[in-house]
This record gives sequence, structure tokens and C-alpha cells, in this order.
Amino acid sequence: MMKIAVVCANGKAGRLITKEAVERGFDVTAIVRGENRSAAEKTICKDLFQLTLEDLREFDVVIDAFGAWTPETIGEIPKAVKHLCGVLSGTDIRLLIVGGAGSLYVNKEHTLCVSDGADFPDAFKPLAAAHDEALRELRGRNDVKWTYVSPAADFQADGERSGGYILGGEELTLSSEGKSVVSYADFAIAMVDEAAEGGHIRQRISVVAK
Repeated sequence: MMKIAVVCANGKAGRLITKEAVERGFDVTAIVRGENRSAAEKTICKDLFQLTLEDLREFDVVIDAFGAWTPETIGEIPKAVKHLCGVLSGTDIRLLIVGGAGSLYVNKEHTLCVSDGADFPDAFKPLAAAHDEALRELRGRNDVKWTYVSPAADFQADGERSGGYILGGEELTLSSEGKSVVSYADFAIAMVDEAAEGGHIRQRISVVAK
């Protein structure tokens, strides 16, 4: 049975990813700093930045669901990725990252990103920059089996679980209604699908509602 660890399993994305993996019958461990509030029965109570290979060596897949929203914590996003890459370097353990949408390309030449748009809110630019830094760190690593998973531009924490999604790549993909939107619940389905199938090693993929 595949063993999956979800880092920051108490967060909104982490809880839904954990729930999805548990309900599919995987052996899931929640990695949390305090009391476990996820669906996982197994727990490692430890700060992300204190994790070592000894903590993670038994897992097939580690999912980084770390999130940060305040000016004081946004810079921890790329630091979390760097730390986990350092821990998993040279192993066969796959690292899946809950990424951002700002770095998705909006042209075929891959020279313009969502965050470059004139209508991209200034308030979200620091967050987009932090996620972009994390992605650049991953692109420079050939010693880690990483997959970076970008949500749609409108990533809805309380959106409904439709049970389906469209899997995209490096470019912004739109739904059948011409929108870039996905719920956390449908994103969780895509993340667990990727954990199970593992077909995008050292690639960035993206997820949008059908």
C-alpha cells in the first residue's frame, strides 16, 4: 500500500488532500505542529523546518501543503520547498507541492505569466513571487523527484467537490465555461491522482475545473 505524508495537514488544502487520500484507502500520515485535525489516524507532530530524512524515509510520497498569507510568513513558502528538497535529495521519495497560479504562462512563448497581467492585484504579487521562487528552486533540482501542482487562478477554499477536473501543464488552462477556477476539493482529487500515478516527475502541472 502506498504511504503518503501530508505536510501541514491541518491547513485548508492539507485537510482536503488528507481526507481524499484516506478515503481512497492509502496509508496516510499527517505532519502537523499541534493537535491533528485531519482525517489521518497516523501523525507526526513536528515543525516542517525540523523534519529530517529519518522522519520521511518510510513514505513513497510527501505532499507539501504549506500555506502562508501574511507579509511576515509568505517568505517561508520557498524556504519550505528548499528544506524539503534538501531532506529528500537523492532519494526515490516523490515530493508534490501545492503551488501557485501566478507563474502559469499566458502565451505560447512562455515569456508572460498570469502575475504579469495589468489586472493582477497588487495585493497578491508578493504571494505570487514567493510561489515563483519556490518553482525556480525546483526547476534547478535534478536530485529530487518533484512535481509542482498549480491551481487555477480562482482557487476556492469552500468550493464544491464536483469530482472532476482538467489537467493542464505550464500554461493557464480554462474550463469549459472559459474560466480559471477550481475548488480546493477538486484540487485535492488531482493531487491524490498524481500521488497515485506519479506521471509528472520534475514537471509543473496545473488543475482547473471542467
